[in-house]
Amino acid sequence: MKLLVVEDEIKLAEYLRKGLTEEGFVVDVAHSGIDGLHLAMEFDYELIVLDGMLPGIDGLSLLAALRQAKQTPVLMLTARVRIEDRVRGLQGGADDYLVKPFAFSELLARIQVLLRRAQPVRETGNATLVLGLADLEIDLMRRRAVRAGRRLELTAQEFSLLALFLRRQGEVLSRTEIAEQVWDMNFDSATNVIDVAVRRLRNKIDGPFERTLLHTVRGMGYVLELREE
Repeated sequence: MKLLVVEDEIKLAEYLRKGLTEEGFVVDVAHSGIDGLHLAMEFDYELIVLDGMLPGIDGLSLLAALRQAKQTPVLMLTARVRIEDRVRGLQGGADDYLVKPFAFSELLARIQVLLRRAQPVRETGNATLVLGLADLEIDLMRRRAVRAGRRLELTAQEFSLLALFLRRQGEVLSRTEIAEQVWDMNFDSATNVIDVAVRRLRNKIDGPFERTLLHTVRGMGYVLELREE
C-alpha cells in the first residue's frame, strides 16, 4: 500500500516514513503544501497523512483542492487542540484527525481503520480484511499470506506487491505501474528491480504448487489470474 506523508518537520516526517515503511507501506514524503498537493494529484495513494500547518499552502487549503478531484482518505495531523479547529478539518473533508504529540501506535491504528473502510475487499467474521484468488489468500491487517493452507514467508515489499496483484487480479500491470504503486517516487525504472522482485514473489507463491497464478505477458507486464489448464 502506498501512502503520502505531508509534513514540514523534517525529523517527524522521517520518523513517520521509517515507522510506516517498517509496517510494510510504501511512503512518499513532501515537506510543503505545494509539493504535497502536486504528489497527491499526480499519483494514486491509498491514504494521505496531512499536517495542518504547512509552508506554501496550509493543510486545509491542500485538502480543499484535493477534494475537488479525489476522495483519497486523509488523516490530518495538527498541533492545534481547539475543538473548532478539529471541526473545521473534518468539515473540510478530512476522514480523521489526530492532535500532536501522538503515539505512533495510535496513528497506525487510525490508518488501518481508514484503509479498512476504503478497501473493496471481503470482511470476515473476525473483522479482518482478506484478498484471495483460488487457494491463495492474504490478510491485510495481520499481514499474513497463505496458499493451500501453507504460510508464505514474504518480505514487506513482496507482501505489498502481492496485495497489488490481488487487488488488480485479471489486469495486466506494466512495470511502470507496478513501480509507481510499490516503490517510491524516486524509483529508477531503467533497472531490472521489478522483474527480479516479481520472479522472487512467483517462486514463493507458485514455485511449491502445481498451478501457476502469476503470469508474464510479453512486452506488457504481469498478471495474476486463474487460467484454465
